Amino acid sequence: MYDPIFSKSFTRNQRNRFRAIFLCFIIALAISLSFKPPLHLISPICDAVKTQLSINNVGNMLLVDDGSRANIKPIVVNPAEYLQLPSDAAQTNRTSTTILTYSNHGIKIKKKHAIKCKNSNYCKIEGDIRIDAKSSTVLVATTFANTTKSWRVIEPYPRRGTSRVKNWRVITLNKNDTSLPKCTLHHTHPSLLFSMGGFTGNYFHDFADVLFPLHLTSSQIQENVQFLATDYNQWWINKFDKILNKLTKHNILDIDKETSHVHCYNQLQIGLKFDKELVTLNPNPNPSMHTFRVLLREAYSLKRERTIVRDVYSPLPRLMIIDRKRTRVLTNAHQVSRMAGKLGFEVVEGVARDLSKFAEAVNLCDVLVGVHGAGLTNMVFLPDNAVVIQVVPFGGVDGFARLDFGNPAKGMSLRYLEYKIRENESSLSRKYSRDHPVLRKPELYRNWDQVWSIYLNQQNVSVDLHRFKGILVKALKLLRHK
Repeated sequence: MYDPIFSKSFTRNQRNRFRAIFLCFIIALAISLSFKPPLHLISPICDAVKTQLSINNVGNMLLVDDGSRANIKPIVVNPAEYLQLPSDAAQTNRTSTTILTYSNHGIKIKKKHAIKCKNSNYCKIEGDIRIDAKSSTVLVATTFANTTKSWRVIEPYPRRGTSRVKNWRVITLNKNDTSLPKCTLHHTHPSLLFSMGGFTGNYFHDFADVLFPLHLTSSQIQENVQFLATDYNQWWINKFDKILNKLTKHNILDIDKETSHVHCYNQLQIGLKFDKELVTLNPNPNPSMHTFRVLLREAYSLKRERTIVRDVYSPLPRLMIIDRKRTRVLTNAHQVSRMAGKLGFEVVEGVARDLSKFAEAVNLCDVLVGVHGAGLTNMVFLPDNAVVIQVVPFGGVDGFARLDFGNPAKGMSLRYLEYKIRENESSLSRKYSRDHPVLRKPELYRNWDQVWSIYLNQQNVSVDLHRFKGILVKALKLLRHK
């Protein structure tokens, strides 16, 4: 009700200001109502979908509905209608739909079915999944009548373009499609399909490409995950059986030979999560290189978790020099051993025979010395706070050395030292003339094939004992540093 006395208690400017504020409030209310969805039940849907689908690209939305209760009406929501999604698809592609149901008690989110691919080497799939080994195909069935058949090729190995890896197709199609094979074996546990091909057999790649990525990938599923191996190698399983038995309680299935069956799962990861060599960029501490090293200690019953802080009265610190036989041989290893002994190290043999025994021998060491190569991978068995000394060959090898062993050392809680070979310490100085570009301009040979054939495959080294002594003294100081 209008009150003239109350109105006259304000000046004209004050009354105009109140009218403007009231008019702005009415306009703001009208705008908010015009953009509100017509059903109040839909408003939390956007939040639910937005939380679930923070993605870079959404293609056709697909869903497999395992059936809903008769008294609940389903709502199919296409998230693209409600969200402005980033257009950059460099990191993740996801094809998915979320079904939501509502009753008198509000909205309930039902089982989600999705295909999420990080790249051409890794996909995470949930839904009605059927694996047809005869055609090397993973089929994902949907219940939507308007589903269009789509597919992508996955190379289930971290490094692309390797000739020894079988490609698998991931195909999405309607559940009523006549080409969809029927399940012959149903599994309730999740599965992980990966390749044992590629560069497996090289000790470094065994850990960097398969074992560590297996830990990262399988730890985020659950303990009862089943491994499905394509390019199956029994000798590889025999070699690393103690580690593999810690990663899964199931026998590893040679999926390539399952041509008489169609294995069906509700959850599958195809390929392995891989950031960098023996490094994870995930800030989450579990899983990580730390948890992987804990797993290795359990697998091989390694006793030492960390080095003991030493002083002059402590037992001698142990030092192991990794022995190489063919290339990048440390030709004066015996002189280095004698010098290390005089400095106060107990030098132990670094020849690998049995993996379990060698892992135990490395774990008892405080310092590991080796020329750049696969043998340095044994640093994964060292106790925390131990020291790794990498001898980096002459030439354009520095970047590879840091990538393979320098950078991973920090995640392993190890101290890292580097000794760079000079021209006069390299056997290349006796193979090429002093003015040859191999010696004068190694930066001209940056192609991997050139680096491999010249600086890695043709080179042996002999360290300058006086200069290398400084590295060993520094290692002693690090061991005694709290």
